[in-house]
Amino acid sequence: MEILFFFLLPFFIVFTLWLGSKILEKAGIDKKWVFCLLIPVVNIFMIWAFAFSNWPNLKDDVEQDLN
Repeated sequence: MEILFFFLLPFFIVFTLWLGSKILEKAGIDKKWVFCLLIPVVNIFMIWAFAFSNWPNLKDDVEQDLN
């Protein structure tokens, strides 16, 4: 069972980083921020901050209600 864990863990990490970088790219934010996902506690804060921040790629006619 341990072998399965150590075999799948790298694939899960790479998939998570790839998926996060695609989301950040579409939002117009630098892809380097995806590495915050690897740091415990910081990852939760950064996901929260990302969700409630202004997205550079969002169209001007779309209202960003962050209040």
